[in-house]
Amino acid sequence: MRELTGNCERDMKPSHSFSYRLNLDKNDIPRNWYNIIPDLPFRLDPPISPATKKPVTFEEMAAIFPAKLIEQEMTTERSIEIPEEVLEILSLYRPTPLVRARNLEKYLQTPARIYFKNESVSPAGSHKTNTAVPQAFYNSVAGIERLTTETGAGQWGSALSFACRKFGLGLRVFMVRASLEQKPYRAVFMRMFGAEVASSPSALTASGRAVLERNANTPGSLGIAISEAVEEAASRKDTNYALGSVLNHVLLHQTVIGLEAKKQMETAGERPDVIIGCHGGGSNFGGIAIPFMREMLDGKRIEFEAVEPASCPTLTRGSFEYDYGDQAGLTPILKMYTLGHSFVPPADHAGGLRYHGASPVVSALVKNGIAKARTVGQEEVFRAGLIFAETEGLVPAPESAHAIARVIRKAAELKEEGREGTILFSLSGHGLFDMSAYQAFLDGTINDRDIDPSSFGRGIESLAS
Repeated sequence: MRELTGNCERDMKPSHSFSYRLNLDKNDIPRNWYNIIPDLPFRLDPPISPATKKPVTFEEMAAIFPAKLIEQEMTTERSIEIPEEVLEILSLYRPTPLVRARNLEKYLQTPARIYFKNESVSPAGSHKTNTAVPQAFYNSVAGIERLTTETGAGQWGSALSFACRKFGLGLRVFMVRASLEQKPYRAVFMRMFGAEVASSPSALTASGRAVLERNANTPGSLGIAISEAVEEAASRKDTNYALGSVLNHVLLHQTVIGLEAKKQMETAGERPDVIIGCHGGGSNFGGIAIPFMREMLDGKRIEFEAVEPASCPTLTRGSFEYDYGDQAGLTPILKMYTLGHSFVPPADHAGGLRYHGASPVVSALVKNGIAKARTVGQEEVFRAGLIFAETEGLVPAPESAHAIARVIRKAAELKEEGREGTILFSLSGHGLFDMSAYQAFLDGTINDRDIDPSSFGRGIESLAS
């Protein structure tokens, strides 16, 4: 086994006493994004215009997106070149390390070999920077002066704040109220990079005011925050909207994760048997998994697991239907797994995974059996986060800890069956802004919620179809 750091190599003796990382040179940053759509054995259903109820047109999307991103959203090209201006900024932290989690393996006493792609090393502390940079770039080139967006956990808002400052764009972030109250320093981070941060629902938009009139004490949701951001962007010619997950072009940008991981796994002489990622809207799971799916489609055996919170089980308990991506019904209507756009998830501590819908690509992958969906409860998530911090020395974001919890389960299954196997997962971000959540868990005030199944039913009744 070799450790690669730049152009230097040194032999590594297998050991269960330490973890090691596989680094690539900056010249190994992918030069192209990978689009899985032309390789799928099925066709995706088109997004529908909320105004005409017909497939959305390029011109309709141009009201809030620049032309280059619309082209990427609709393209059937397999490979899209990454602009040099984007690569220059990505090179501040990419390629990210691939780490063999030997200490976790030793703790679990498992025959499994566990690797993780560490996306927490980005300037914003998560994988979200991978799409924030190109989105800010394309809007800047198009002459847009400012952006609006929503954020759940704050990782996306942080990443877009960083990217907008790099390209001289203004930014307003509508941050879900529950998350803003839990993680106020995420808002401080955004403001350090020049962003305005509004608690959502807010009095700044008609859609926000309507929610507050119905329930002044609502914890908010990503669906509500998206409505506010889209409404403001659509009302100003100098402003566009940016989304951190769900849409095709976002998953496209995130494939740098899996493309790098493929090269690193090959360097290690390994091939993953199972690939695991946490799932909210789909960007993290899609980023690590999609570049490996061509192998599965070519007949190689690989399992893909998207892990979501039991309190917001979109893929596992939602309906595969057309639905709005936001609560007010301003966005295109997408064919996806959904709990209904009126569904407001409980205010648990995995804010980045509290979304009523899922990426149409990831939804179709699950629907067609290419990927599997799993759920885990909060207590298991935070126990996994503590184990990972103790063994690997990294505090994972609660979102990332969903994947870790499933990795621990999978490693236990392999141990029970007496089988070896290679597990790869994405550490989507660090949890250094999530200390209040970990404190609550350590104090015993975080518990698994009793989910009322009828709440999903009420959400489903609001479906756009």
